[in-house]
Amino acid sequence: MLGKGEIAALGFQHVLAMYAGAVIVPLLIGGALGFNGEEMTYLVSIDIFMCGIATLLQLTVNRFFGIGLPVVLGCAVQAIAPIILIGQDMGIGAIYGSIIVSGLFVLLIAPFFSKVVRFFPPVVTGSVVTVIGLTLIPVAINNLAGGQGAKDFGSMYNLGLGFGTLLLIILVYRFGQGFSKAIAVLIGLVGGSLFAALYKGISLGPVSEASWFHMPKPFYFGAPTFEWPAIITMILIALVSMVESTGVYFALSDITEQKLTKKDLTRGYRAEGLAIMLGGVFNTFPYTAYSQNVGLVQLSGIKTRKVIYAAAGFLIVLGLIPKIGAVTTIIPTPVLGGAMVAMFGMVVAQGIKMLGKVNFTSQENLLIIACSVGVGLGVTVVPDLFNAFPDFVRLFTSNGIVAGSVTAIALNIIFNMIPHRKEKEVTNPEPQHAD
Repeated sequence: MLGKGEIAALGFQHVLAMYAGAVIVPLLIGGALGFNGEEMTYLVSIDIFMCGIATLLQLTVNRFFGIGLPVVLGCAVQAIAPIILIGQDMGIGAIYGSIIVSGLFVLLIAPFFSKVVRFFPPVVTGSVVTVIGLTLIPVAINNLAGGQGAKDFGSMYNLGLGFGTLLLIILVYRFGQGFSKAIAVLIGLVGGSLFAALYKGISLGPVSEASWFHMPKPFYFGAPTFEWPAIITMILIALVSMVESTGVYFALSDITEQKLTKKDLTRGYRAEGLAIMLGGVFNTFPYTAYSQNVGLVQLSGIKTRKVIYAAAGFLIVLGLIPKIGAVTTIIPTPVLGGAMVAMFGMVVAQGIKMLGKVNFTSQENLLIIACSVGVGLGVTVVPDLFNAFPDFVRLFTSNGIVAGSVTAIALNIIFNMIPHRKEKEVTNPEPQHAD
């Protein structure tokens, strides 16, 4: 039987395990879209607050939502690049309009997702996640060098700070034990920032200016707008996140020895959809189940939901204190860049891991991966490639992630699904009736 102090300590450990991954999403998006210090502080604070709310939605089991497993929800890293592109092309309103609609889509599709999931086998999801990671790497390298347009871009100081942060993360992961490995990125961010503060100094202005308490405000950045290209992009990201969350649910089911039914999964997807919709309303980002916390459940051997309730409580309290959120906004850009190289590289590695389940003896699967990754990267590098096409076509080709995803889904249907139907027709022919 765990005491209250032990539950609190274990809950805070879960917060630390997911904190760096959750905070990096608003930091990257806000930085890329040119948010000021006050806006960045709000973005980080509301993000942490909503991570707690989203986690509570999954923990609380009722007839409509909640899977009831010790699962922690956080911002989906794979949504970073699409959100930045949507914000740059269509404005902030389009980001949140598309997030709200994608959350509604998840809510509606939840009972039927088992039928849709066959369109997202590992060859598709692995290709999509790999493309997402690869499109993020240039963002990481630019930040490591000081940020695009910076006067000291590529200076020895910036490169030393960025690669030094990356090296620290690698060393912690190599020589650290247990929990320290789980927070290697956080240690890298703190270590890099401390070095920068001692060597060159860091302005604490945003922290001193931030208030001690604030309440979340709906539509803080203005009213949402609804643009079809943005909506389709976020729906695709939501589908990929649902596939990943399914893996997390089954992993936790196995660890906790709690069998999952279709109704359990439906409630889990609904909680995720509701969290995404609330994220759009309060101007945060899409949510998904965090796999790093699954590792912590496995590592600690503590499977009770009480610990995750404590983690959710900590997240909500931290999110209501802007000064804590402001601390993360003063992290030097090269330090963030060094951490991003590791994190975004891990997104690519996760995609490759997912592709490890694919039958590579099949030339068809190899072609699906080759074409989807090639098209996705090609459109990312040359975004004006399809400018001469009609608007409807550009709907699917203006974004490398959407283009790569659509290519993977279409080729999987052509190579792996239609032939199977034909085989069934051959092996189970219609009965012949005598004249």
